[in-house]
Amino acid sequence: MDPSAADAPERWLLVSVSTAGATASLRVVVWRKLRSLGAVYVQQSVCLLPARPTVVREVTRLLDRVQREGGQSRSLALRIDDPGQESALVAEFNAARDAEYAEVLDRVPTFHQELDAERAKGRATYAEVEESEADLERFRSWMTKIERRDYFGAPGAQAARDAVERCAAELEAFEHEALSQEAPPAEPASTGEPRRPRDLRAVE
Repeated sequence: MDPSAADAPERWLLVSVSTAGATASLRVVVWRKLRSLGAVYVQQSVCLLPARPTVVREVTRLLDRVQREGGQSRSLALRIDDPGQESALVAEFNAARDAEYAEVLDRVPTFHQELDAERAKGRATYAEVEESEADLERFRSWMTKIERRDYFGAPGAQAARDAVERCAAELEAFEHEALSQEAPPAEPASTGEPRRPRDLRAVE
């Protein structure tokens, strides 16, 4: 959520894109970009986005590309005068983000189950730590993408953040277990006294 926009009246972008007559790859580019921005479609090929500076820049670049590659595109800046309609639109954005946060929550238990399974097999190893670190990084990357399009602070965000941080905490504990199993034992602390040489016996 953009804190700077919290008190200002919301401005919106109405975006219309047609890729008819353009390449099939352009259609995919448009779909992926608008999906990544979290656009809400009001009808086919027409969607709404909050007119935040980063969104405006991304949409402008996209529409320029559409026109260069043979499609048609347009964006209009507007305000919604009816508070009820605007609240319903914000709720639609939040519902879409909450559904994405719920997907994160659905997958988090698998992370814990895999660590528990490795513990049960006695396989708290560095290789397993690396594999789980990659899984954790995927969760964090996924969360970052969702949060970028969470313009209005969807209610489900905090639960998903907390769940990912619990994954990080459990992985840290698992790493300590792997260290204790695989790392060489620590050398005893020096007392400052020179070591006495061992007594050697001649072997006849």
